Amino acid sequence: MKYYLVAGEASGDLHGANLMKALKVEDKDAVFRYYGGEKMQAEGGELIKHYADMAFMGFTEVVLNLRTIFKNLKACKEDISAWKPDVLILIDFPGFNLKIAEFAKKNGIKIFYYISPKVWAWNQKRVLKIKRDVDKMFCILPFEVDFYHKWGMEVDYIGNPLLDEIALFVPDNDFRVKHQLGEKKIIALLPGSRKQEIERLLPVMLSITEKFPDHVFAIAAAPTFSEDYYHQLAAGKKINLLFNNTYNLLYHADAAIVASGTATLETALFEIPQVVVYKGGRISIAIARMLVNIKFISLVNLIVNKKIVTELIQEDCTTLKVDKELKDIINGEGRNLMLRNYKELLSLMGKPGASAKTAKLIVKYVAEF
Repeated sequence: MKYYLVAGEASGDLHGANLMKALKVEDKDAVFRYYGGEKMQAEGGELIKHYADMAFMGFTEVVLNLRTIFKNLKACKEDISAWKPDVLILIDFPGFNLKIAEFAKKNGIKIFYYISPKVWAWNQKRVLKIKRDVDKMFCILPFEVDFYHKWGMEVDYIGNPLLDEIALFVPDNDFRVKHQLGEKKIIALLPGSRKQEIERLLPVMLSITEKFPDHVFAIAAAPTFSEDYYHQLAAGKKINLLFNNTYNLLYHADAAIVASGTATLETALFEIPQVVVYKGGRISIAIARMLVNIKFISLVNLIVNKKIVTELIQEDCTTLKVDKELKDIINGEGRNLMLRNYKELLSLMGKPGASAKTAKLIVKYVAEF
């Protein structure tokens, strides 16, 4: 079968690649075409557009880049029409993908949504569009099943694909030597993969490095940016950059400072104490605070429905507060408490196998249509 996938961020590229790998097991004739990144490209098929040219962060940034977004939407629709896939698989990225879903539905294409948009966070009426346009929804967060059920929509909970990726991970015991990290304990810095978040968060993260002389700091760098780009943001500070090595960094880390997003959950699954940070544009944050209807922004806290990790958002994301919270999870009572709470998270997450389960369901559902 011909599968067209649309992923617009680094996390979508990761999950898309794992799903493609699983689909090749279920369907020996699988052919892929997609919007994604290097990980999906490594699984074969044809990459049409890289997610780095698509991801814009926050309301203001979206407005400023509307011309580019509309151009990407038009190109994606035209490519889908020309290729005529048997099934369209949309991966999160709702601002873009819900418009693609509406288009595909009108053109008689079967639509599977892998990794639900966070419609439970704001503008919940978007569920009505999903119910209208999407044939099957595959959810990776436990609480999403009940949420959709309240809207009269049956969905499949398939576990979380991050568990698959972590289960496949084999740590490099020579990691420290290869990257000249020495014997000091490591603090991992995960500033995100999008330009706007990196430029807002990395300077704050680096501003505390001198306060921890007994630790070495290492940055999980996004492969879409150069070493020079990170050195410019570091403003003369000596930095340790690690490309395509985030899991080894987390495995060997003592603690982490993490941009809100998928990485917070990855860090928790490695059971590394963390401080979660987030900064957006002023207008974007003001709008979000009016619209968003959730108590937390990190997946870790949302899944367990209580505060496990500290979230330093916007005006709270300062050198002083990051320093204080980091010290607490390195040497204070916060460390042991967080590690105990991670056990509850792990029990809720379940076992690996999300990608394989989703692939089986996709092939099964296509045969039934």
